[in-house]
Amino acid sequence: MSITIHVLDTSRGKPAAGMLVTLERRANDGTWTAVGRGETDSDGRVKSLVSGPIETGVYRLPFDTATYFRERHAETFYPEATIVFTVTGREQHYHVPLLLAPWGYTTYRGS
Repeated sequence: MSITIHVLDTSRGKPAAGMLVTLERRANDGTWTAVGRGETDSDGRVKSLVSGPIETGVYRLPFDTATYFRERHAETFYPEATIVFTVTGREQHYHVPLLLAPWGYTTYRGS
């Protein structure tokens, strides 16, 4: 099982290269622990956020949009885009796309 991401900067019509993202897992007490990190490649992808097995549970992906837009000399309303999702089975692949612009973002479960 794996978790991959793909970020497209819809304001530029290009992949969002060089964006930092962290994968965090929620513990039973509600706290979050980082279990993986990555930076999007030239195609806006992170092909693997973790090297080991991924347990079922609730995860979140905080994307560092503030740094990404600042480095491109663009203002943004959202300094971070955070996606929370549930991993229900170890045998599945979870692909999380992020469509990003300075004033909004959207996501969906990819394949």
